Amino acid sequence: MQHMSGRQKVIAQNIANSETPGFKAREVEAPDFSQMLGAMEGGPRVVRPRVTISGGMAALGARPTSGANGVILDKDTMETKPDGNNVTLEEQLLKMGQVQADFTALTSLYKKQLLLMKTATR
Repeated sequence: MQHMSGRQKVIAQNIANSETPGFKAREVEAPDFSQMLGAMEGGPRVVRPRVTISGGMAALGARPTSGANGVILDKDTMETKPDGNNVTLEEQLLKMGQVQADFTALTSLYKKQLLLMKTATR
């Protein structure tokens, strides 16, 4: 659910900047569940940390690398406008609809899981 929430936020930012010259559409990296499974089977694993740029760091000239906070440039864009902006509202709205459908499905599964747990504890 956190991934979908972050993805919805990035899509909303893309839509808000659809007319900003030079803005490039962004996407959230899909979570890597293999690392979670590996950590469960073989004990704790060391993973590469994600660094976020604070206001103080930015004031000193630090820039976020590609992939900071899991946000990357969207490589599946259909067109780039003459001003360099590659956000297409139709694509972003389709992505937003997919996030909504995924969230609804996940919420339904979660409710059913809770109902099963409630039934099992009676």
